[in-house]
Amino acid sequence: MTIGATGDQGHPLLERLLGAGLHPVAALRNPQALANTPFADVETVSADLYDEQSMVAAAQGMDAIAMHLPFVFDLEKATELGRNIAAAAKGSSVRKIVFNTSCFVAEQDNGNPAHDGRRAIEQAIIDSGVSYAIFETKVFMDNMIRSWNKPSIVNSSIFAYPAKPDLKISWICLDDVAAFMVEALQNDGLPNGRYAVGGPQALVGDEVAAILSEVTGKTVTFKSLTPDDFASAMSLLVTGSATVEPKSIYSGMASFYSFYNEQPVSPLIADTAEMAKYFKTRPTPLAEWAARQDWTDPTDPALAIRMAGMQ
Repeated sequence: MTIGATGDQGHPLLERLLGAGLHPVAALRNPQALANTPFADVETVSADLYDEQSMVAAAQGMDAIAMHLPFVFDLEKATELGRNIAAAAKGSSVRKIVFNTSCFVAEQDNGNPAHDGRRAIEQAIIDSGVSYAIFETKVFMDNMIRSWNKPSIVNSSIFAYPAKPDLKISWICLDDVAAFMVEALQNDGLPNGRYAVGGPQALVGDEVAAILSEVTGKTVTFKSLTPDDFASAMSLLVTGSATVEPKSIYSGMASFYSFYNEQPVSPLIADTAEMAKYFKTRPTPLAEWAARQDWTDPTDPALAIRMAGMQ
């Protein structure tokens, strides 16, 4: 059973599951959410993340749960998500839970409810008694081709990101994250654990811009945004207002990147040697991933299927 199948991270996972000959079943609150996407033939089951009995019923007959979850900027609600997913696994035939946290998760709470909520979900999975693999991913290359980033690169040759100039990031593409998840599902000998995964290069912003320059054939410049300016720009793009509301996804993202920028050593650097001890998947270098993108079109290539899934 897949949770989060309709989003940017869910689509690559469905592709990888199907490519591996597995049978994904998408747990959806709206059973028609995949109807107008390339995954219209994927089997679905009705489920509500905030309803324990709904989750238990949805998990019946499932071998595993592979999931991405929305960021919830309410610790109680995030804790409820974890509790319901653990109950679904314990009350069914589920043998393994594979969870992509979609972010770095520290060893302790840091006051950001979305981050601390991820820790609560992890703990619920660990305490469930079901086998698990938790992937604590660094930062997604695919962020560069989203509507809040790609137009600036294509139209203005500016790569703007809320990272201080010397913040090293091991960028990883969503297809590789999906590959790690599918490998975990298929490897019964993989130890239960939290696995930090990222791309093969830890790059500062200027190094990312240099790679984009080489791939696009034009000079791309890195612009270091403050997390607050980034959040304001995101809010303006999506809501039409530059005012960042408390407990919104925009204030939450600002909090995440403020935390990253404040650490004496970047928490966004992946230990590729450690990853290679457990997984055969080898993450894609940024230049290789970037060469596969269309840098003449400022639009987000995932937007159409993402919007179709929200209808």
